[in-house]
Amino acid sequence: MKKIALLLLLLITFSSCKSSKRVATTKSKTEKIDSRSRKSDLNSSKADKVVDYALKFDGVKYKYGGTTKKGMDCSGLIVTSFNSENISLPRTTGDLSITGDWIDLKQVTKGDLLFFATQKNSRNVNHVGIVTEARNGNVEFIHASTSSGVIVSNLAEKYWYFAFVQARRVL
Repeated sequence: MKKIALLLLLLITFSSCKSSKRVATTKSKTEKIDSRSRKSDLNSSKADKVVDYALKFDGVKYKYGGTTKKGMDCSGLIVTSFNSENISLPRTTGDLSITGDWIDLKQVTKGDLLFFATQKNSRNVNHVGIVTEARNGNVEFIHASTSSGVIVSNLAEKYWYFAFVQARRVL
């Protein structure tokens, strides 16, 4: 009975931040943004810094509860990256999913959070990533997956497209 309970616990843990495959991407140059307010410039600058910090963890292996280059989980990547700009966020994916403002997927920009339900037959959020680039409907995000560690993926991938639940803006 103990072996079954342990096996069940391991299956739940490994399915919480799953990725279908690694997508090779390159860091793009910072684009000029036509802003109408200083606040928008400040948020854009912070978003660039948060994303640049998150990208430093690209390739780091997955570790449940991890927040360092020795290992990282999906919410740990978010909290650590935003913390680099003195922005405090909740530690769990569930708490992050009710933080900030809900936004339409068509409005996402760099630094916004994307939430996913990766467990079969469930719409409960259990995975999160940070938008690294959003242009012409193409949305890329960095996240920590159990199978590949910290990677950049594309929302157009079938797995992520169907797992997507919501987007939120915390900046």
